[in-house]
Amino acid sequence: MTSQPSLMKLLWGQAGYQNKVFFRNPTAAFFTLLFPLMIFVVFALIFGNEYIEELGINVAQYYAPAMAVFAAVSATYTNLAVTTAYQRDEGILKRVKGTPLPPSIYMGGKILSAIMIAIISVVIMMSIGVVFYGVNIYAATLPAVIVTFLVGVGCFAALGLMVAALVSSGESATAVTNATLLPLAFISGVFIVPSEEAPAWLDTVANIFPLKHFVEPFVAAFNPLNQGSGFDWVSLGVMALWGAVAIVIAVRFFKWEASPGSSRKPRRGKKVAAEA
Repeated sequence: MTSQPSLMKLLWGQAGYQNKVFFRNPTAAFFTLLFPLMIFVVFALIFGNEYIEELGINVAQYYAPAMAVFAAVSATYTNLAVTTAYQRDEGILKRVKGTPLPPSIYMGGKILSAIMIAIISVVIMMSIGVVFYGVNIYAATLPAVIVTFLVGVGCFAALGLMVAALVSSGESATAVTNATLLPLAFISGVFIVPSEEAPAWLDTVANIFPLKHFVEPFVAAFNPLNQGSGFDWVSLGVMALWGAVAIVIAVRFFKWEASPGSSRKPRRGKKVAAEA
């Protein structure tokens, strides 16, 4: 009599499978891992790693963590929303639900994989920043960096699943994630350094959404002029609230079968992610 694999083993197996699926998709790997890094390098070349008087740090010291956040959000929010919606279109989710694998393990594996990819993207970004651009990492604020990162990726993973639950197709998920992430990135301090000259209403809008509350404390933890532990409890609370609401909506509206007219024939050789 063979013993059943533990739930934890099933979860790690699913995460490993989803990692393989991700890295076999050159487009997803490029836009998640390499595209943010390219933007960081381009910004460093354009601005020459000059001193930012408003913040008291160099260009690289600001943009390395800022683009690390952008990569982490791409790995969780965009990645989960788009891949989940497309898998539903292709009938993969429907077939997975018909297997003995618990649906929660399958979705948990997708979330864990997205967080793993986010960790990889942040490590790559910060390593390049430290080695080639003199970016400093401070031990005093490292706990705040880790906590902010975990709450942030958890929030955006939940938001990604919420988008997948609400849209009707993979194409819609792509449109929604791009239409929400990119504009917010511009007003939340990802691409543009915050300035007092910016209109006040832009800052008000940015404060409503979780991206700014991910970027600001994460970047601030790498600023040597900031005193204290680096924890921004208000920002952590805002991200936690957004994540909690997103989870409720995702659970309430998530569908395992494609909407009429949105399903597509699965590509030849496509395997159902139901490994133990």
